[in-house]
Amino acid sequence: MNPSAKDNQQIFSAGILTISDSGSAGDRVDISGERIVEIIEVAGFNKRLKDIVPDEIPVISEKLAEWSDSGEVDIIFTTGGTGLGPRDVTPEATKNILDLEIPGIGESMRVKTLDRTPFAILSRSTAGIRSGCLIVNLPGSPKGVEECLEVVIESLPHALAMIRGWKSHVEPN
Repeated sequence: MNPSAKDNQQIFSAGILTISDSGSAGDRVDISGERIVEIIEVAGFNKRLKDIVPDEIPVISEKLAEWSDSGEVDIIFTTGGTGLGPRDVTPEATKNILDLEIPGIGESMRVKTLDRTPFAILSRSTAGIRSGCLIVNLPGSPKGVEECLEVVIESLPHALAMIRGWKSHVEPN
């Protein structure tokens, strides 16, 4: 069995954290968070945790640290708070708690989605590792979630396997 086939058979547990003032107050339905669940389950991930928090750096950072440090999830997907608005603080909250930043994930999402929307360059999504858990910031719109996950989803099992030390680098097919 080749290593990439092994990756695809491994089930990884995921947390989905929606960052939204109105969503956390119960004034907005979490469409983007639900879209993440749909996409990752098709890709073979198991949703274990899901929550909505307001656009507050301490609250976001605390939840990301709690989930990462718990060992319950291998990966956390956030949605929301990656733009240029005054309440968009997800990248800062994420960077505050990372052990290691992985700039290529956010960079690739911006570059690959630029042909679909000129606004891709305005995203500040980031990614990184804390306590062996990969954290990936996604946009707040369902369309942005879909487009960005399409770019990175195939690489994530390999990244998670490497984070866990289960294998070393293998060239993609």
